Amino acid sequence: MGGWAAEVGLGVVVLLGSTVQRMAGMGLALVAVPVLALLIGPAEGVALANCASGVVSLIGLAGSWREVRPRAMVALVLAAGATVPAGAWVADRLSAPALLIGVGLVVTGAVVVVLAGARAAALRGTGGAVVAGAASGFLNTAAGIGGPPLSLYAVNAGWTVREFLPNALCYGFLVNVLSVSAKGLPHLTPAGWSFAAVGIAGGALAGAALAGRVPERWARRVVLGIAMAGGLSTLTKGLLGL
Repeated sequence: MGGWAAEVGLGVVVLLGSTVQRMAGMGLALVAVPVLALLIGPAEGVALANCASGVVSLIGLAGSWREVRPRAMVALVLAAGATVPAGAWVADRLSAPALLIGVGLVVTGAVVVVLAGARAAALRGTGGAVVAGAASGFLNTAAGIGGPPLSLYAVNAGWTVREFLPNALCYGFLVNVLSVSAKGLPHLTPAGWSFAAVGIAGGALAGAALAGRVPERWARRVVLGIAMAGGLSTLTKGLLGL
């Protein structure tokens, strides 16, 4: 797919992902990266997801920054910053089919792990924040999928949904700034940037309106279902391109 069809599709995907991100604190990459990888290539798709996720997180954080837990954020972000360069190195050196396969595997695996709600002593306390942050920083930069490690940390730390949202938005903004700084901006046409900007703005508004109104269990199933389908599609395209 190319031309206007790809750019319109890009805008729609960013709109859906941004809505989920603003509503739940994470999920833009799970929803958008597999489709963006098919539309504009894996490297550009991941870079655009990093940009969009960071902007949406900043917008959402504007009204909830007082509820952020600084101690947990420091450990998470410092650990993420330490592994961002490794993620950028991997993303820069993999071929397009290999990166598609990697993205597909990471997305599919992340969905399975989140569904399982894995619990482990290693993911509690400051040590757990360091482990989760390191994993998230690497995955966010290499494949755009940094949310699942944070989600698992929150589950093991006993955070409520109310506590998770502002902290996820704060972390999402900071880690995506690090990722974009390491890799640079995606190379899009002016029309592509325009559709992406409209998608980000529309998604931020829609997500804010839907937050608290959509049952969490239903929204979670939809997001994970879309993510699983996208991950498997991306994995298939990567395997066919070898």
